Amino acid sequence: MAAASPPSPASLELRPLGGTGLKVSCVGFGASPLGRVFGPVSEDEAAASVREAFRLGINFFDTSPYYGGTLSEKMLGMALKASGIPRDQYVVSTKCGRYKEGFDFSAERVTRSIDESLERLQLDYVDILQCHDIEFGSLDQIVNETIPALLKLKETGKIRFIGITGLPLDIFTYVLDRVPPGSVDVVLSYCHFSVNDNTLEDLLPYLKSKGVGIISASPLAMGLLTESGPPEWHPAPPELKSACQDAAAFCQKKGKNISKLAMQYSLTNKDISSVLVGMNSVKQVEENVAAATELASVGMDQETLSEVEAILKPVKNLTWPSGIRQS
Repeated sequence: MAAASPPSPASLELRPLGGTGLKVSCVGFGASPLGRVFGPVSEDEAAASVREAFRLGINFFDTSPYYGGTLSEKMLGMALKASGIPRDQYVVSTKCGRYKEGFDFSAERVTRSIDESLERLQLDYVDILQCHDIEFGSLDQIVNETIPALLKLKETGKIRFIGITGLPLDIFTYVLDRVPPGSVDVVLSYCHFSVNDNTLEDLLPYLKSKGVGIISASPLAMGLLTESGPPEWHPAPPELKSACQDAAAFCQKKGKNISKLAMQYSLTNKDISSVLVGMNSVKQVEENVAAATELASVGMDQETLSEVEAILKPVKNLTWPSGIRQS
């Protein structure tokens, strides 16, 4: 197979990722859908999506052994290999601690986890290894056992940088206030920088003061900000689902797309290095890149944004519980 062609001139903005020295595309490729968690995806579709993403300027790919019970990592690894893209031209992050079988943040498990992930991804190293959804484990274990184990992995060269992910924002301050400075390089927050909830914004000065890179995932609030609406299992309270449905219907009536508006809104804060969005087709890749390039060239549709914000005002920053009660 021929090597991928270089990104087109209308390529995406690259943003520095904290103090890592990495530069990541402002739109990141969320590979959970490659694990067929939202429906079937063929190997050819996965490979074509990854190849097109890179061609259009996406250089950041995020996965986890949890997605599709390890299938997402396998499919992403296969797609990257098939694309022929040189390894130094893309950034891969995967995760540890959350598996199909449950949560395990022990040093032994996360140390074994990276070897399994590297084999599935067909890589010698990952750029970032993140502790996945740490609110479901003991935060003290993350601080005292998991992060030290990842620091040892860093010394082996199997991982370059260390991250933590989860939904409640206070987990980030808890961990970052307790680990040695510089031991956590990246945080991945989700569902907290979108049109309906921008609470991550208040935490940005703190995160920057700690020198960590900031990734925001789920700009469409896990399907709330789409015309088709969220999946049945979505944990949002009914009033939030209802308000988002109203906002989507309003946009549709106006001939606008709420998902594009939401995607563009999430890209407006440049302190957020990359916005991760799940993709599993060339069409989705092209739509997400088009939203970003249109934002860069003509800016936000402020009128529609204001109208949508007014509809969502009664439920602004409403979230849902996630994780276990920390002792």
